[in-house]
This record gives sequence, C-alpha cells and structure tokens, in this order.
Amino acid sequence: MSSIMESVNKRTQLVGQNRLELLLFKLNGRQRFGINVFKVKEVLQCPPLTSLPKLNPFIKGVAHIRGATISVIDLSAATGGRPLTSTENCFIIISEYNRSVQGFLVSSVERIINMNWAAIMPPPQGAGRFSYLTAVTEIEGELVEILDVEKILDEISPVKTSISDEVNEQLTIDREQNYHIMVIDDSAVARKQIIRSLESLNLQIDTAKDGKEALDKLKAIASEMDNVAQEIPLIISDIEMPEMDGYTLTAEVRDDPKLKDIKVVLHTSLSGVFNQAMVEKVGANDFIAKFNPDELAAAVNKHLSL
Repeated sequence: MSSIMESVNKRTQLVGQNRLELLLFKLNGRQRFGINVFKVKEVLQCPPLTSLPKLNPFIKGVAHIRGATISVIDLSAATGGRPLTSTENCFIIISEYNRSVQGFLVSSVERIINMNWAAIMPPPQGAGRFSYLTAVTEIEGELVEILDVEKILDEISPVKTSISDEVNEQLTIDREQNYHIMVIDDSAVARKQIIRSLESLNLQIDTAKDGKEALDKLKAIASEMDNVAQEIPLIISDIEMPEMDGYTLTAEVRDDPKLKDIKVVLHTSLSGVFNQAMVEKVGANDFIAKFNPDELAAAVNKHLSL
C-alpha cells in the first residue's frame, strides 16, 4: 500500500496534458472501478470505525485519522450494491471533493494506471439517470467504471445551490441582457447544481458533458460567425472530463481565432494551489473550487459585467 501512495504523491505532472492517472479498486465483486489520483489524499487499511446516531445509512461510521474525524462512506451500498459487511480487510480511500474530505470504504485497492483522457469515454447510452457512472474505460480487456462521486455525495449530503441574499444584491450584471453561457461538466448532478445557482441571473445556459462536445458545439457556431464571444461570452468548465479535459479545452479555445475572446472559468474540485499555475498557462480567466454558489455567481458577474 505504501508503494501506491508513493505513486499518488509523486505523479502530479499530468494535468494539462489531457492525461490522468486512475487508482483502481473493487467493491463487492470482480468489477473494477477507478478514481482520479488527483482526488486521492491517502489510502490506508480501514481503521476501527465509530458509529454515531442518525448517520446516513450509507455512512459506515467515522474514523479518526491524523487528528481529524472523517465520515467513511460504504461505496458499494451508496451505488446500489451490497453493503460491505466486514471492514477488517477493507481499505479507505481518503479523498477531497467539493471542499470536503471523506473516506470511501472499498474491499480492495489494486494499482495506479496512466491514461489519456481520450481513452475515457462517457457512459454508454441507456445507462439512465439513476446510473452512478460518469465515465468508463477499458483496461486489459475489462471495463472499468468511473463513478460520479458528486452524485453520490449530493444524495448523502446535498449542497446548497442558492445565492445568498447579500451577494445577490451586490451583483451588477444586467439581467435583462439574457446572456448566453455554456456549462461543461461530466456530472449531470454538477451541471444541475450550477444551473440552479445561476437561475436568478436570467441566463440562457447551454450544456455539454465533456470538453470535446463543448468544442464541437463552439466550432459549429464559429462556422457561422467570426467572433463566437458575441454569442457565448462565457463558459464554465470542469477540468476532469472524458475525451477532453478542461485545460485542453481552454487551450483549444485560446488557439482558435474565432473562439479566443470567450471568457473561461474553470470550476473544479482539484487542488487550487497546483491548478493556479495551469490556469495561467492555458489562458483561463478564472478558477473556482467547487462548490460555492456565491463565488460562482460573483465570478459570472465579474466576467459578464465588464
């Protein structure tokens, strides 16, 4: 296990190259699952868990790790599978999503693999809105499922999506302009959260589930006009997405004369300290850590009120 975490700590130079590394694990059964290494803070043998009253049924208990109390989610149960009955030989993947740290209880952790985002594909059609998949890929002839962690967390502890009255009163955006923006995120839950947060700004919001789909839509508009920013002045994009990540999308936008004037806000749960350098490198206008509706609205206000 120490060798896995050494890899987690060392392999941090892939963002911005349309590449990622997946930590592979299993729940109940032979199916492999993956999580982006950038979301992983630590992997450890499951310690003794403490049960607390009125916990969500998908939370196996809380663990006391390095001076912090962390909720441990039974990832199998949370995705509709059989609960992990014994934690004795299980592992916890400590991760950070949406500004919170949580542990995911899994039956086993395998290894880390290096992949190109182009090999990470959207879930197959027909997966349905109740699916917990955000992407799939093939490794050694087997399907690996990448879970929509934001959907899982939102079902356990829904995030606040409304703008506070105080911030709403300070916004200077002309709501009668009915600005047209694009929201790009591979998680359907995340897209809905953003739309709900911005609904009071009276925006026209188009969506895309990954960078490639967004770029195709933008280029289709560019085939009919010279400056797409006149039609879509702002895009809000996740970074981790199948086929094309948010950094690569931003670089493609900046390299296209018809798209280059579009404002780009990157909206992600990846580490803000490391990302700031990448934000500047690819030419994004802003970076916001998920998920704070006030900060999101303030960024939209700033870039549409100029």
